[in-house]
Amino acid sequence: MNEDQRLIQFEARINAGEKIEPKDWMPEAYRKTLLRQISQHAHSEVIGMQPEANWALRAPTLRAKKILLAKIQDEGGHGLYLYSAAETLGVDRAEMIEQLQQGKAKYSSIFNYPTLNWADMGAIGWLVDGAAIVNQTMLAKCSYGPYARAMLRICKEEGFHQRQGYEIMAKMMAGNDAQKAMAQDAMNCWWWPSLMMFGPHDADSPHTKESMQWKIKVESNDKLRQRFINRTVEQAYHIGLTVPDPKLKYNKETMNWEIGPINWDEFWNVVKGNGPCNHKRMAHHIKYHNKGQWVRDAAIAFAQNETFVTAL
Repeated sequence: MNEDQRLIQFEARINAGEKIEPKDWMPEAYRKTLLRQISQHAHSEVIGMQPEANWALRAPTLRAKKILLAKIQDEGGHGLYLYSAAETLGVDRAEMIEQLQQGKAKYSSIFNYPTLNWADMGAIGWLVDGAAIVNQTMLAKCSYGPYARAMLRICKEEGFHQRQGYEIMAKMMAGNDAQKAMAQDAMNCWWWPSLMMFGPHDADSPHTKESMQWKIKVESNDKLRQRFINRTVEQAYHIGLTVPDPKLKYNKETMNWEIGPINWDEFWNVVKGNGPCNHKRMAHHIKYHNKGQWVRDAAIAFAQNETFVTAL
């Protein structure tokens, strides 16, 4: 078959709901789109460990510390699953990490905001991981098999992370006035960046149309964002938190909560590297990645030795 015939067959498989596997033929644009998205997702999981690790030794109780450590470990595992899925597209993990450190690859802008108090841990778990669940549940239906399968386990663990965050916020809202104020301040800080996690509005997104055509994504940015808003507004009211949006209102006809305009200038400014913690996050990653070189060298040497012994 020529390229046009292969493309027709490829798109027919996707439209029929089949999964594309690593050894299957795929258009180069499909492979590049997948690689961009999966590597960005993997980088986000790994960089996302940093703001949480900031509180690993300062969690208020032993139970809270154990839960937070388990969550940080989960995020590292998610990065591993996703790097492995990306490697099936023919790019080595070391190359992806190099692209991240050189600024050629992105990670989620949400992780460039600081975590200044324990309530921020609650807001991250509830809002940030809550947004991730909405997005990743959709990605479990992705047309690329390795990515879709990685999402199945990740989504289960993200559900635990969201419950952990919501529990923190609920406990603080049941506490004294200072704790309530701290929880509301965290809500104010993280609400809008969480909405930005879904990406630009559909009309302004450079990748949405192509991703949906190939069913890398099966739902649009705006539809996913609206689903998250509807769920989260009700959860906030249930524990007494106020959504920091004076234009928030309920539309009885559409049965949706409608919000005011999102500050996309802030979003693009952070994406371009000008957020509160962009430089700090990357400097930290580079420092400890370099410190861990001996571990990678030892693992490679061990694997080579095992192969040699087996051959004997």
